[in-house]
Amino acid sequence: MAEEALLVLADGSVFPGRSVGAHGSADGEVVFNTSMTGYQEMLTDPSYAGQLLTLTYPMIGNYGIDAKVEESGRIQPSGLIVREAAAFASHLRSVGKLEPYLKARGVVAIDQVDTRAITRRIRRHGVMLGTITTGETAEQALARVRAMPGYDDTNWVDTVTTDAPYDWDAPGEPRYRVALLDGGVKRNIMRSLATRGCAVRVFPSHVRAEELLAQRPDGIVLSPGPGDPRLLEAVVDEARKLIGKAPILGICLGHQVAAQALGAGTFKLPFGHRGGNHPVKDMVSGHVTITAQNHGYAVDADHLDASAYVSHINLNDRTVEGIAMRSEPLMTIQYHSEACPGPLDNTEIFDRFIAMMAAVPGGVS
Repeated sequence: MAEEALLVLADGSVFPGRSVGAHGSADGEVVFNTSMTGYQEMLTDPSYAGQLLTLTYPMIGNYGIDAKVEESGRIQPSGLIVREAAAFASHLRSVGKLEPYLKARGVVAIDQVDTRAITRRIRRHGVMLGTITTGETAEQALARVRAMPGYDDTNWVDTVTTDAPYDWDAPGEPRYRVALLDGGVKRNIMRSLATRGCAVRVFPSHVRAEELLAQRPDGIVLSPGPGDPRLLEAVVDEARKLIGKAPILGICLGHQVAAQALGAGTFKLPFGHRGGNHPVKDMVSGHVTITAQNHGYAVDADHLDASAYVSHINLNDRTVEGIAMRSEPLMTIQYHSEACPGPLDNTEIFDRFIAMMAAVPGGVS
């Protein structure tokens, strides 16, 4: 007989369901993603650290598990919430099913809950803390949830960044050397750079600018990652020292870090942008693409330095989706050019970054 589980939200909502993961409790900020595929990529995306991930597509796990698509070395969300965890999996590369995969990694998960109702509640009231639990009453779980520290009170980047630098080499002879600041990087960023002839050295988020620049990189990438960018003052200070030293590409959290280094602020969105169908307009070319996104914060460009400008906007809510500089080779995007999961409309961002590096004579200044 299947073990029962509860999802309890901070507003007192209780959703009874079935345990499809490990026994115990998983706590975090409850968020939702509207992508129809890519559950394994999402489960291994470091930007979900500290969160309970709700997937709105009704059946999850139907094409099984494939280690080749994982975006990091571990499950990153605190727990998983789905309508139905598929009992069977069918795919040429599948090596297993979702439920054993979650149990083997100690991930608490729940299905047989109304994910539409959960999503509506978050859209109406905003993201909130919650817990998935198999061993408590609803009253016990709610009391524990209401005593938890806020999601915004934790520097989640510190929990996911690499402990020490490591290399991700390009096949063949590399054309460029890229230094990547790891705030919670996804593997497909390194893959995308490597296939374009870049040898990538990945650095911890707390690396000093001087140490990074000592490698004489041809370009610098500020990676995606989890949590409130306002807690990253030290990272922002070091990023400010990198501007003008080499071409810079900021992605998602890296975009927010670069924007703060250029005087902008950030704010929390009511329920974030998480999915593969967000329209973004390039304000220079007028071109619109459909983007993959996973973030809960956005840039406030009111105090952006005069040397920079907003280069992209979200056509759903007009939030800032990218910035660039007039005088230096720097560009940022709030969305995910590497996708995983999501549409591949925006992989050309990496080509633009390569062109920026190619246009700088003599490399690092």
